[in-house]
Amino acid sequence: MPRPSRRNDLIETAQTLFNSEGFHAVGIERILSEGNLAKMTLYRHFPSKNALILGVLEAREKAVNGWFREVLADPNLKGKGRLLAIFDALETWFEDRSPLGKFSGCLFVRASGEFPHPTDPVHVAAADAKQAFVEMVAAAAELERFKKPRLLARELTLLKEGAITLAQIQGASKPGLDAKDAAERLLADWPRKK
Repeated sequence: MPRPSRRNDLIETAQTLFNSEGFHAVGIERILSEGNLAKMTLYRHFPSKNALILGVLEAREKAVNGWFREVLADPNLKGKGRLLAIFDALETWFEDRSPLGKFSGCLFVRASGEFPHPTDPVHVAAADAKQAFVEMVAAAAELERFKKPRLLARELTLLKEGAITLAQIQGASKPGLDAKDAAERLLADWPRKK
């Protein structure tokens, strides 16, 4: 069985390069060179570059959504505070203080942009990662007894995605906290179950 550390090295190197330069701009030889990896290592784990891209997206989805899952599961958070914690977490990511590493935008948005056909497996993986976040927030909203939790989750996700975009494109100052302010106004009037 292949050593998982070499697979992880391959995924981490590819993710760093894809995130900073794009999926199409980075070739296999560059990934292998940067990671000091043999071509056999690549093909032992991934039969093609697209398979590697899918492996990178899967690993990133686990990291990003796993981190947000931990944020939402904090037993000290209740009510709207549980949902607002998303935006505090975002701000730590933008400031490079999160377990997600250096912020350089959203890898899933980059993937969907470079693989725009909605049935392309890379595009599907990116869309699935975003949908998994919505489902996670909907579950937290349901737990906190908000009515229409899926609608609320979609609206909070719009604020999250806007903050990520502003942080990436404009280098905006405190976009996570601006999104949190908007989320507070949204949640103040959102009906709750009795």
